[in-house]
Amino acid sequence: MIALSKQKYTPVLSERLIEKIEPHLNFPSPGITFQDALPILRDPNLFRDLINEMSSLPCISNAEAIIAIDARGFIFGSAVAISTGKPLVFARKKGKIPGELIEESYSLEYGNNVLCIQKKAIEGYKDFCIIDDLLATGGTASAVEKMLLSHGKEVFGVVVIIELVKLYGWKRLKSKVYSQISI
Repeated sequence: MIALSKQKYTPVLSERLIEKIEPHLNFPSPGITFQDALPILRDPNLFRDLINEMSSLPCISNAEAIIAIDARGFIFGSAVAISTGKPLVFARKKGKIPGELIEESYSLEYGNNVLCIQKKAIEGYKDFCIIDDLLATGGTASAVEKMLLSHGKEVFGVVVIIELVKLYGWKRLKSKVYSQISI
């Protein structure tokens, strides 16, 4: 069941988002129901309203920079960075980004992986807001948060469109989670 998030900011926006989310059973592996937020992009007015809402969050406005998580987080993070004029840093899967890297392993509900951030990309900033499309077990967001904290950075929040609350991903994070939709 899809419900409005406890941390919603505009109930009407959350209801419009719920209408666009498409569940895909047994993807990417058996037993997983993938909640696809990409249909939001096919509605430019909804996408704009979502980005405006995300951009107005205190964790975004108070952070010096935004860090977006591979790969769907890049879409939403890029739009928020443009909207707010904030610098954007990417957290990418291992082997997808050059330079001196900070790395962190993480677990998903269907496997393991490694995320990397270019060390040089975070040097000029002391605090960040993390953006992704979805929070499930918290593995990817937690990996990014750990990398930042281990380098003396502060994380003001994790912003997602969808939070799968029954997977308790928020428990793995030190930062507050801001979600538009809870499933």
